[in-house]
Amino acid sequence: MLLSRSVGLCLMEKQPLPLEGAEVAASLLGANGAAGSSELPVTSYPSEPPARDGWNSKVEYFLAQVGFSVGLGNVWRFPYLCHQNGGGAFLLLYVLLMLLVGIPLFFLELAAGQSIRQGSIGVWKHISPKLCGIGYSSCVVCFYVAVYYNVIISWSLFYLGNSFQSPLPWEQCPEQGNITVAECAASAPTTFFWYRTALDVTDSIEETGQLNLSLTCCLLAAWTVVCLGMFKGIKTSAKVMYFSSIFPYVVLLCFLVRGLLLDGAREGIVHMFYPKLEIWGSVQVWRQAATQVFFALGLGFGSVIAYSSYNPRSNNCHRDAFTVSFINFLTSLLATLVVFSVLGFRAKNTVMTCVASNVELFSQQYGPGPGPQERWVPSFNVSEPGSVGLAEYRSWFHAHGARGPWNLTDCDLEKEMQKGAQGTGLAFIAFTEAMSLLPGSPFWSALFFLMLLNLGLSTMFGTMEGILAPLADSFKVLARNKTKLTVGGSVLGFLIGLLFTQRCGNYFVSMFDDYTATLPLIMVVVCETFSVSWLYGADRFLDDIEGMLGWRPSVVYKYLWKYVGLLAMLGLLGASLIRMVLQRPTYLAWSQEKASEERLQYPDWALALLSLLILFAMMPVPLGFVHATLRSRAARGAWAPTGFQAVPTADECETPVTDVEQTAV
Repeated sequence: MLLSRSVGLCLMEKQPLPLEGAEVAASLLGANGAAGSSELPVTSYPSEPPARDGWNSKVEYFLAQVGFSVGLGNVWRFPYLCHQNGGGAFLLLYVLLMLLVGIPLFFLELAAGQSIRQGSIGVWKHISPKLCGIGYSSCVVCFYVAVYYNVIISWSLFYLGNSFQSPLPWEQCPEQGNITVAECAASAPTTFFWYRTALDVTDSIEETGQLNLSLTCCLLAAWTVVCLGMFKGIKTSAKVMYFSSIFPYVVLLCFLVRGLLLDGAREGIVHMFYPKLEIWGSVQVWRQAATQVFFALGLGFGSVIAYSSYNPRSNNCHRDAFTVSFINFLTSLLATLVVFSVLGFRAKNTVMTCVASNVELFSQQYGPGPGPQERWVPSFNVSEPGSVGLAEYRSWFHAHGARGPWNLTDCDLEKEMQKGAQGTGLAFIAFTEAMSLLPGSPFWSALFFLMLLNLGLSTMFGTMEGILAPLADSFKVLARNKTKLTVGGSVLGFLIGLLFTQRCGNYFVSMFDDYTATLPLIMVVVCETFSVSWLYGADRFLDDIEGMLGWRPSVVYKYLWKYVGLLAMLGLLGASLIRMVLQRPTYLAWSQEKASEERLQYPDWALALLSLLILFAMMPVPLGFVHATLRSRAARGAWAPTGFQAVPTADECETPVTDVEQTAV
């Protein structure tokens, strides 16, 4: 049934794009007259709807789009993936997938939003009322992301507030009665501060615990900043973007210069970029690279559509797609250099301390007297542990030291580089520990967490715009009360966010980040791509873009949308679902008794909650389809996309377009 409708769509006569001013009506009348059909209503739309807000300049739009796409994942997820999955080989794979999948889908969303000048709900409703559920699903997923993403911003606020003291509170273990706290002594000061002082985390997700008052106050402050930044829509958020989008680059460059001067920076960067081409044969690596491309560009959130809807229709969105995508990639590359130059310094410092302590232990046991066998005696000077190099120690250790009776340990730089090098562990444990070793550590700590705060806020503004703009475009009462909508959404987000400020809240953040938001977003993009490339028609979409930009993009996009992008998204969705089925979802928990991290399985009730949230996010798609079908049959209408015509007001957007069912027959 669906296939026959799509075939009918392809055979339909193409509707022209709206032209300038009075040419619209004449063009539509001519087209309808030639076709001998009067089913489609002829409405004259102005080329630029006066009721729609717009950017004051291209710079504001550019900063907003870059600020949304460049987020915390560029700093703490991309470097980890690149390091774990082949270094330079992963970079090549990432660029390949970005060119074949990421940029074409990003261009698709930019063009749709700019042409129709509506949020995600209005865009898909304008193509067909039966597709409006895609926009509602996008809004639901955006809200999922917003409620936990702002919790991460509150963590950055907490650390920022604790950075204005010397020494930093995570530099040393606390003492109780002149005795070092056992949990801290068994782990590390930065790890203890994160899990016990900041989060005061429970041992598992099943132990809830009370609200963390400090984080609750930080969450309230974070939502207050977001609300004030979005108070008057893009008119206020665009001004904030001048700082929140540019400041992180200033900080990254400062950290890069400082990091490259540190001992161990070269080792860190070499470990980072050393190519391992064999990883291209791993399905898991392809899945992780595709997922990173997908989330780095913000596909499916509706924020890209919302931001582009404020552009003039003549804006070159094709150039924007490439520019924003490559800036995003270069930012990830810059962040990776920064992270691994600093982590290389941290790792080098740790392993050299390890070498010195092992050599000292050996010298104490070697001492005067009979000593070990002659072949076990190292070539380096054991009386000066600090002068022993890492390479010569490891060479001796693997040859003789590991087999001796001295209980010595290996000092592996690679293993040290991998500790805590992902997600929150990278930002709040590993990188924090590295900064505590720098001279003037409070300054660098404050700078780093202020950068994280701005990265998070610029992404949050885009995420909230992906919720507020579609709702205001689709409902007149909300459009008239957009300030109340912003305040109400912020209050609701704060109240739901209290779930994440419990002592077990960190585990819920992991659940939302790994599963609840990921799968629905992939499904949304699959629906978007299928709707445009197959139901609406890739050729018709290219015709509309040609009418909008004045030139026709390459026909290559047709095949990238219809086959490459769609199959890649379906493959990513299938791989994610199969992984969930074959391997029970797990999370990283902190054991207070063991003073270490351990991976636990989610309990049954958590999996049930996770499944319900995913289903709730995707329910608008079939519900919207069924509702529009019943409504069109009741009205005896026909289902047909109207072509990408600019819609000036929310009122006109609510008028359902002609249904294609009858036309396609």
